[in-house]
Amino acid sequence: MQRLRRKGIKPMKNVREMLDDLMNGMAAMSDEDAEFMMQFSGLQKKAFEGSALPGKTKELIAVAIALYSRCEYCIVYHVYSAYAAGASRDEILDAAKVAVGGFGGGPSLAYASTLLIASVDEFEKDF
Repeated sequence: MQRLRRKGIKPMKNVREMLDDLMNGMAAMSDEDAEFMMQFSGLQKKAFEGSALPGKTKELIAVAIALYSRCEYCIVYHVYSAYAAGASRDEILDAAKVAVGGFGGGPSLAYASTLLIASVDEFEKDF
């Protein structure tokens, strides 16, 4: 978030709190319907495990899709997960550029230049 502040941009959302809220919400959903969440988790695990594409590449694809679809929690989660999978800041930003330039245009740029940058700045210190 330092880079945002240096440029005069103050993120309106705390991305670490958003990540925690998402994870707590997933746990609450599991309390409500464990079978559903187990099935969803299995699907997600299968989709993201390494096969023809390594997990890092899949997370970078997920970053781009999250930006394109403008899912705030997805952006935060997949930036964090991309770092966890070994992606670099530059790789995450390149994925964002593909989403913006190839598909999402201005609306995706709005999320990339605010929420994604805040997520990249916040989570890169964890890895």
